[in-house]
Amino acid sequence: MVFYFTGTGNSGYAARRIADGLGEPLLCLNDRIKAGDTAPVETGERLVIVTPTYAWRIPRIVEDWLLQTELTGAKRAWFVMTCGSEIGDADRYNRRLCQAKSLAFMGTAQIVMPENYIAMFNAPQVEEARQIVARAEPDIDNVIAAVRDDRAFPPSRRRLYDRFMSGPVNPIFYSCFVKANAFTVGNACTGCGQCVRRCPTNNITLQNGKPVWGQNCTHCMACICYCPAEAIEYGKKSLGKPRYHFEAL
Repeated sequence: MVFYFTGTGNSGYAARRIADGLGEPLLCLNDRIKAGDTAPVETGERLVIVTPTYAWRIPRIVEDWLLQTELTGAKRAWFVMTCGSEIGDADRYNRRLCQAKSLAFMGTAQIVMPENYIAMFNAPQVEEARQIVARAEPDIDNVIAAVRDDRAFPPSRRRLYDRFMSGPVNPIFYSCFVKANAFTVGNACTGCGQCVRRCPTNNITLQNGKPVWGQNCTHCMACICYCPAEAIEYGKKSLGKPRYHFEAL
């Protein structure tokens, strides 16, 4: 089975490609996490977990869900992490997660996809994003081939920088930056509720027809990037930046 969590569609696309290539069923973790559903899942022996990279590891909400959920039948787990540039030493923490779940760890693959984290970086324009996705296709094919052959992924890079970013920087990044305080909504908002529906942590509510953010944000960027009116900003950091979601390519 292929599990995936996605913010703006990159990991969703990679997961669909992998599931189609392997002939495996696909499970969207966004739906399970949003519903608070930790009922056991019958996975089969092979489990592929596809996620974006948040602060050089898999998203915390995904790790928490995996730890709380019985994965019936799972024996081997491969991790596939989409990112704008790098995943750091996420491999170490994915191995630790597998140990906690009594799964054979089959490695972590990095897939560079278009940047979506406009709270800090610039998202690419459409044509550049398409080129990035095209360059990622062979890496996705390599993932499919490895899982199909029951092979572990090649070892990930483990420089001091990687260990530092996934280690001490990860909790600092969450503590200092992963907050919803800077989200605002302008007059262009139509009250459509798309942001509410897409938020995987139920952190957004509509009040008087406008979104209001709570304190449980994971910085997936779904609300700001899928807003059809581009009415949402993240302080001054998102001003003038293109929004990105995979389906717009």
